[in-house]
Parts: sequence; structure tokens; C-alpha cells
Amino acid sequence: MDFVESAEQKALRSAVADLGKRYGRDYVLPRAKAREPLTELWNEAGKQGFLGLNLPEEYGGGGAGMTELAIVCEELNAAGCGLLMMVVSPAINGTIISRFGTPEQKQRWLPGLCDGSTIMAFGITEPDAGSNSHKITTTAKRDGDGWSLSGRKYYVSGVDHASHILIVARLEDSKTGRLKPAIFVFPTDTPGFEFTPIEMDVVMPDRQFMLYLDDVKLPYDALVGADEDGALAQLFAGLNPERIMAAAGSVGMGRYALDKAVAYANERNVWGVPIGAHQGLSHPLAKAKVELELAKLMMQKAASLYDSGDDMGAGESANMAKYAAAEASIACVDQAVQTHGGNGLASEYGLGNMVLGARVARIAPVSREMILNFVAQFSLGLPKSY
Repeated sequence: MDFVESAEQKALRSAVADLGKRYGRDYVLPRAKAREPLTELWNEAGKQGFLGLNLPEEYGGGGAGMTELAIVCEELNAAGCGLLMMVVSPAINGTIISRFGTPEQKQRWLPGLCDGSTIMAFGITEPDAGSNSHKITTTAKRDGDGWSLSGRKYYVSGVDHASHILIVARLEDSKTGRLKPAIFVFPTDTPGFEFTPIEMDVVMPDRQFMLYLDDVKLPYDALVGADEDGALAQLFAGLNPERIMAAAGSVGMGRYALDKAVAYANERNVWGVPIGAHQGLSHPLAKAKVELELAKLMMQKAASLYDSGDDMGAGESANMAKYAAAEASIACVDQAVQTHGGNGLASEYGLGNMVLGARVARIAPVSREMILNFVAQFSLGLPKSY
């Protein structure tokens, strides 16, 4: 791992930062309040090649890795205009299809995922399973030459603006009769597939949905890959990038909040000096900066390990990075609000809703408690506690 970014990575960071400055928080907030997607920003990011950086060049991608895609995610969030569906469409789904899809599936899906013209949602969580993905009940059964899917999913992001969705289900093993995971991709207008919004207090452009699958008929090639036993590897391949991108988003959000706090602490003058001259504010801001930089280092380590092909090492680091970045982001946002005093909750300053936005990262895409379970069991070798 090199702690100095390459010239190409620096240029990428600068270009994405410039794009973010042209949109920013003022572009996001009205659309977030109206629950409208950031379509213009998404389309421009796609045209500039930022969305498919991690996907193969032969399908229109950048041929780079999670390191570069995380730079895009971080910089957009640092500008106050993060794109949640970047975590889902190119990072999770694009990775799974590019690594495990058949040649036909890659040709069909990857070009659109690369340029953003295809937005693909991802459904794994269920009302009665929660974090225990081994207990999901959405099932796939052979139906003639194809499949029939039935079940429910919830907390699925952006499905109302997605043209397709990738669903994690279970199917019966013909040898043992036991259920095993399987992943399917299909259009969101497929008969039998319906979704309803989940009302949320957090204000954000992308809505959350409950999904209903009632005997959804799919062709055989809707199964991702040619191997009916390959879904477990596919899931790990997609969920590690999800955690890296979640960490990058949190780092970016923390940077945004910290920048606002520092600017205010330098400008706000009380008792004849800027309030940032007082250690009661400067020390908490400095502490938040230290913690944010440490989280960023772990995120970069996770991305580097993933790009090197070390899935096991990346899994541990990605979980740690997601945990650390969420905690650091929450600390940055909280201190930014505190630095602003009453103005921290005034709409003019745009920090109030970030308190909830940052808090989401402590829960999704995986809770901090499950990460601590993972670290205790696999990093420390302690007995399984759940």
C-alpha cells in the first residue's frame, strides 16, 4: 500500500471535487426534501466516467478498482452531494456481475452500470431476518425452464428509480434438499414484483422500500452466473465493496461537517477573538480531525487489499473501516453542530439533518454491533457470541 496517491488518483480526486462544488448541498437539499433523486448529478457523473471506475474497460468502465471508486464517493460526500446509489449499482451489483456473471450477463448489464444509464437496486434484508442473512425466506423454485421467486425484502434503496434489481434468495439443493443462497437479477417492472415506500424521518433523496415478490416468473439466465452453488462467494465479493463505499461516504460527510465547523470557528467573533481560539472548541475539532484521518486510512487499506485480490483481508479491514468511519463522521457532525451553537440547527447552515444522516452509518449497511461480533470472532479468535 502506497500512502501517496498516484498522479492519476490526484487528478481524479480534483475532478470529482470540482464536480461536487458545482452541485453541493444547495442542489441536494430541495431534492432531498421532495424525495427526488439527484438525476442531473448522477447523469453527469456517469458521462464523466466516474460511476463505472471499478468495472472492466471492455464494457465501458474505468478498469480501476475500489480505491478509485471510493475517491469519487468520498469527494462527492465532502462536497455535500453524495450519491447513495453509487454504493449499490456499480459497487455491489457491478462487482458481482463483473466477477461472476456469464459473458452474456456481463454484456447485457455492465455497459449501463458503467455509464449510469442502468440503475440497479439490491435486495437482501428481510423483515424477519434482519442481520441474519442465513434466515432469509425469499425462495426461488424451478419453474419449467425458469424460476419462480416469492418473498419479501425491506430497506431497499432507490428501487423506484431503478430499472433493475438484484435479489438474494434461497433455492433448494437438489442433492441435499437444503436451502442455499442464490442471486437473481431482473427488471423492476416484472409482473408479481411490487414495492411500497417506508416513511423515514431522515431527509434524503433516495427513499427506502418494502418489496413484495409474489410468484415472480424469471428466465433461467436471471440467475447470476452459471453456478447454482456460487452465491456465497458472490455475496462476499459484493458486500466488501459496500462496506468500503459506506466508509468512504462517512469520511466525506465528516470532512464536509468539519470544514463547515472550522470556517465558522474562524469567522465567528466573540469577546474580541474568533471562537476557534478557545481550546473548548479547538481541541474537540482537532480530535475529530485525528479520528477522521485514522478512519480514512483504514478505508484506504481495505480498498487496497480488495484491489489486490485479498478478499479475506479486505473483509476484516472493510468492516473495521465502516465502523471507524461511522463513529468519526458522527463525531465530526456533532462537533460541527456544537461549534455553531444554535445556528447548528438552523436550516441556513444545513447541519441539522446531517445529525440523522451521519447516524444512519452506525446502523447500515451493517450495524456496529455485528461488526464487533465479526472482529471478536474472526480477528480475536473469541467464541461466537450470537
